[in-house]
This record gives sequence, C-alpha cells and structure tokens, in this order.
Amino acid sequence: MAFGPDSRTDLDRFTATLDASARIGPGRPGGLSRLALSDADREMRDLFVDWCKGAGLQVTVDACGNIFARRSGQDDALPPVLCGSHLDTQINGGRFDGIAGVLAALEVVRTLNALGHVTRRPLEIVNWTNEEGARFSPPMSASGCFVGAYDTDWVHALRDDDGCRFGDELARIGYLGDTPCAPRDIDAYFELHIEQGPVLDAEGAEMGVVTGGYPSHGMRVSFAGRTAHTGPTPMDERRNALAAGARWLTMADDIGWAYAAQDGKASAARLVAWPNKAGILSDHAEAVCDVRHPDTTTAKVMAERLRRAAVEAAAHCGCEYRIEDEWHWGGDIFDAGLITSIRQQAERLGVRHRDLPSQAGHDAYFLARHCPTAMIFTPCKDGITHNNEEFCTPESFGAGLDVLLHAVVERADRPAPLQSP
Repeated sequence: MAFGPDSRTDLDRFTATLDASARIGPGRPGGLSRLALSDADREMRDLFVDWCKGAGLQVTVDACGNIFARRSGQDDALPPVLCGSHLDTQINGGRFDGIAGVLAALEVVRTLNALGHVTRRPLEIVNWTNEEGARFSPPMSASGCFVGAYDTDWVHALRDDDGCRFGDELARIGYLGDTPCAPRDIDAYFELHIEQGPVLDAEGAEMGVVTGGYPSHGMRVSFAGRTAHTGPTPMDERRNALAAGARWLTMADDIGWAYAAQDGKASAARLVAWPNKAGILSDHAEAVCDVRHPDTTTAKVMAERLRRAAVEAAAHCGCEYRIEDEWHWGGDIFDAGLITSIRQQAERLGVRHRDLPSQAGHDAYFLARHCPTAMIFTPCKDGITHNNEEFCTPESFGAGLDVLLHAVVERADRPAPLQSP
C-alpha cells in the first residue's frame, strides 16, 4: 500500500507510545514530573532512542543534549525537514505537553515506513533539551542555542536550585553529545502541540492552525540586601532582599491586571531567597516574571514597566538589583506558506479547524528565527496544562496527526531546487 491522499496515521500505535511515556517519571496522580536531565529524563531518552533505532533512524546527540533521529531521503544531500518538540515536563506536569509533539513526529515516520514511502528530502525527529526551564532557567535554552541565540558554554553553565551544572548533568545522564549545537541547514520545522488553552475544546474544533505567538518578555532579577535580626533592626535600616523580590512580584501582577481587559498577562512565577529563615532578614533574592500581550508594542510597554518596577522594588527596600537574564519571543513569526499548507491539508481531509495564536512559549519560536516554521494545535480538555490533570483523549490527536503527516510529506516531497549553471 503506497502513500496517497487518503493515508492516515495509526492512532492506536500513537496512543500506546504515549502511554509508555506516561509511565516514566510519574508525579502527582495522572501527571508527570520528568525534569530536564533528571534520571527520569534519561530513562525516557533511552526509550525514545530505542524507538527511533527500531524505526531504522540514525540517531545523533548534540552538545546541548538535543536528540536528532534522521530518516534518509531520496536526495539525502538536501536539507532535512525537522519535526518534534520536547520530552521534559514541568515539576507538576501533564502527560502530553511537548511529549505529544515528539511522538507525533515518530508516528509520521512509522506511518511512512509502513507505507514504504521515502520522501525526497530527509526527515529528522528532534527532542529539544530543557524546553520547560523548570530545572534550568531560561526555558527553550537548547533550541535557542541550536539557532545561535545562546552560546553552548553559557547553556552548560546554567545551574539548578541545588547548584548542579547543566553541562555536568548532561554528562551524568550520558547525553552530552559530540555534535556541535549550532545552526545548520534546515528546510522547515513542524511542531505539533496540545493547545494549552480552552478554545479548541470549547468550540469542538479538531485542530488549530497556529498563526503566531503572543509577544512575550521575561526576566530574571536578583536583589542584594543585608542579613539582620528581624526583631531589633529598625525599619529604616533594613535591607531585606526577600521583601524586594516579593514587592517586584506583586507589582508584576498589578501590571498584568492593568492590561487584562486587552488579554494582556503578567506572571509572577518564581521567588527564591537566602537564608529565607525565620528570625533573619534575607540578603539575597532572585525572582522571575514575564509579560505577554497580543499587540507587540503593548507587550514592550509592559516589559518596560516590569523593568521600572524592579528599580522601585529595590529602592523601597534599600536593596540593589540586577537583571541577570532577559528573553523575548513571539509575534508573527511562522511561515505563511507552511500555514497555508496546513490549512489546505486540513480542508482536504475534512478536519474542523480554526486559526489561533499561541499564548505559551515553544521551541518553534526559536526555530522560526532560522528556518520556515509552523505549528499545529490539538485540543486539550478545558485548556488545563502544566498540571497533573492535563487531559487529552486519543481521538483528540487523530486529526492533527493526519494533517501533520500530509503537511510534512508535501514539504519534503516538493521538487528539488534547480542548480545554478
């Protein structure tokens, strides 16, 4: 049986693969806690590599631990079509966020193997390291390195809350690859992902065509103060870094509410401090916040307000502050041609679909800086994600998988470019 316009993926096989993943790194009931570069991450990586080798793919690992599984094409010299996502989860993560995208790419390859179809261009499945940023901040650090946004040594130097280095943990779990993590020719990148929002589920749509991402800005700020006794120290002599960090977080939340009517959002996401004990004021604190808004200019205004809030929070508490890291992504970043292709395949297959933007961050945002990129969303019940109650039925993936299959093959099989004389 050859590949044709009515070819379909195997939903039962895909579901069984998802179920196998869901047994590795269990968290709260029904969910996962598979943090990047943990022992559970290693176990999942090992299983994924076995699956890829079983599908006849050539596996390589780069210096940031990104795993690439290559299926040769008829013209193997052409740049590959890349498809994937991530296998790490949040500390209270679900079974589908990111994972479905990697395993959807694997299902595309398995389907093509079963049909005996070899695409003109090679195909590569990718698992990006540390997309979540739950253990090592910032998120999407390895895909960012792959496109040249970060330096490999900088990524290796990232530390978790226990002081463990990213590079050391890569080596410990056996995934410090010898291939450089650096830009190379990629024909296109596709990423299937659960929506992480309620729109598709509420409207009964089978699939979302992602038109872009909410412009988002995030920053990690440190506050420096001085330890002192909580009892006798006068208020005007206190330099409580914990209070400065907490004040910045609440000011960030206020910024979000100021733009909420326009669907703006601000997240007070994290605060750590030292010593962080009763009876003593903390002399160090570090906090992470982000803002996002559908309008690019407004998102930039919100980010500037966030920076000014850090100044005000530090001054109020008699502390010093420093922006340790800053990142931004989103906007109209996805390729118009790929978006049209996905839309056309959905219509041809009779899939109920709608256009919508992404409000979360994805590795696809970095890839869009480097090559034509597009995303497909599948429904997620009530939009609950980054939570152990994240839930998708097997059927909710069927339409997205089939559209992904045909969009990838259409891209990979298009005529090779003419060579210049």
